Amino acid sequence: MARLMGIDPGLRFTGWGVIDVHGNRLRHVADGVIATDNNDSVPHRLKFLHDALTLLFQEHRPDEAAVEETYVNRNGTATLKLGYARGVALLAPALAGITVAEYGAMGVKQAVVGTGGASKEQVQFMLTRLLRLKSVPQPTDAADGVAAALACVMSAGIPRIDGFGAVREPSRARSTSSAGSRGITAPVRCWRRLLPTVG
Repeated sequence: MARLMGIDPGLRFTGWGVIDVHGNRLRHVADGVIATDNNDSVPHRLKFLHDALTLLFQEHRPDEAAVEETYVNRNGTATLKLGYARGVALLAPALAGITVAEYGAMGVKQAVVGTGGASKEQVQFMLTRLLRLKSVPQPTDAADGVAAALACVMSAGIPRIDGFGAVREPSRARSTSSAGSRGITAPVRCWRRLLPTVG
């Protein structure tokens, strides 16, 4: 069995989600949001985020952490603060000895839904199907954290888990080499390291 934690970083709210992978089955373990106080200084808020993540790692003991990449905002100050939070989200698991994988927002959508242009509602729908949840994790930051964890599983070039929790053929990521060849599967280190016998 492997345990993955997804993290959707933000200075105000950082969403997180934990899933277990056992053979070809997925299980939702926990999810939530780390909220910092707007009245605190940025250094104190970053320390609070680091300490909270560290406690979550100690509680859930994930084998791997998947961190969603932040997008560039037109507000330079907001983008900078978001970058601070992402730095903490990358550093905290590394300090805990946990391997970290990074995924862009479009990469998460591509992995979970099958298209990088999927809407948030489509991603949330797939979360409930894949993990057999009665409702979408709330708030949405928590759902984004769960999606990041799922991306670590679903983006690998190996049999994927369908909406009923069963294995189906992979939707392979393709790239084009200088020679024009196609169909090259991009490896996903986290999944292959955790479950080398799958596929």
